[in-house]
Amino acid sequence: MPHSLILNLIPKSPIYPNYLTGRHYHALFLNLISSVDRNLGDKLHDSTADKAFTLSPLQVQTNHRYQHKNSQYSKLLQVEQPQPIPPGTPCWWRISLLDDTLFGKLTPLWLNINPEQPWRLGSADLFITSILATPQSTQPWANSCSYGQLYQQASDSERVISLSFATPTAFRQGKYDTTLPTRESVFNSLLSRWNKYSGIEFTKVNLESVFPSFINIHTEIVADSRSKFIGIVGEVSYRIMGDIEAMEIKRINALADFAIFAGVGRKTTMGMGMVRRVNNNS
Repeated sequence: MPHSLILNLIPKSPIYPNYLTGRHYHALFLNLISSVDRNLGDKLHDSTADKAFTLSPLQVQTNHRYQHKNSQYSKLLQVEQPQPIPPGTPCWWRISLLDDTLFGKLTPLWLNINPEQPWRLGSADLFITSILATPQSTQPWANSCSYGQLYQQASDSERVISLSFATPTAFRQGKYDTTLPTRESVFNSLLSRWNKYSGIEFTKVNLESVFPSFINIHTEIVADSRSKFIGIVGEVSYRIMGDIEAMEIKRINALADFAIFAGVGRKTTMGMGMVRRVNNNS
């Protein structure tokens, strides 16, 4: 069962921009894991395989990019902070978990939140004040739904799929990255993770009938002390064209609905590739 969890956080000390990077978020998540299961934390740290979680960049609650609901920028997340985040500033951080094993391991943490226990992000201490696991009108990234429900609820007639790429997204192509969100790059990324974790394998998905119908994207560069990452942000709508079976439409819609949990493309465990399905009212 996939979960998209929102951790509401309050920093005890300033969080400096050089600690607001993917590898620091990754380290914070592993510390959370290790606090309840050190062996699992070590295993995830050492693993190079596709991992059953994704992370977001830390978000300031008053982030202006998330205030204007009807603006394209309302769907984007802040990847870099130009100034230190002051102590006492309400923040949130998204963790998605793609299998029940990982969620179950963390159950003691969710059930026994100690708002006075600090967690380390770089040189800063953070307090977890609450965790959201169900959809909220003010927080579209909180969600949880079984794979069976995702599949059953997926439409077998909806032919327009609009995806918001909220953090920079890129895809591996041979030895290099590509930022072009082709139907193959996006839906094969989702398909791979769906087949690995859902227990409801799709042997094939008819992508030949999927065509981009609206594109409003640009590239952004995310840099840290080690490297630079270039990815696209914005919105892309895909339309299912032609004579195609209802079952095929249902599978494509299920993958699109799964995007909020799985993300797409590279470095999703470090804040990149956060994607969710949207409509005109999102």
